[in-house]
Amino acid sequence: MLFAADVRGVAVADIVADEATRAASEPDREVSWLYAREVVDGVIDNLAVIDESITRHSRGWTLERMPAVDRAIVRVAVWEILFNDEIPPPVAMSEAVTLATELSTEESPGFINGLLSAISTE
Repeated sequence: MLFAADVRGVAVADIVADEATRAASEPDREVSWLYAREVVDGVIDNLAVIDESITRHSRGWTLERMPAVDRAIVRVAVWEILFNDEIPPPVAMSEAVTLATELSTEESPGFINGLLSAISTE
């Protein structure tokens, strides 16, 4: 949802509303929808802190320069590291690097790994 809003240039709330409608018509998605909503709400509620942390630890990359998929991956991972006690930081980092490997540029996994390592040790 974060990625879709970023790429489309629309409010995250609009994407969330669309997904809520879709999820309501698919009861099997309830658990995954509730968790996705928790993550998206957590990122939105803490976006200033998350983006400041990313900016402080990024070397040579601004948020605007990052591919949109990397921004979404990193924001979710930083929320998990800083605000979600249910997910150990190494797990959040590993999942983010795996997603970057599958979805982004060749350089992204290494960049994201280094960035999240720095953030997780602050």
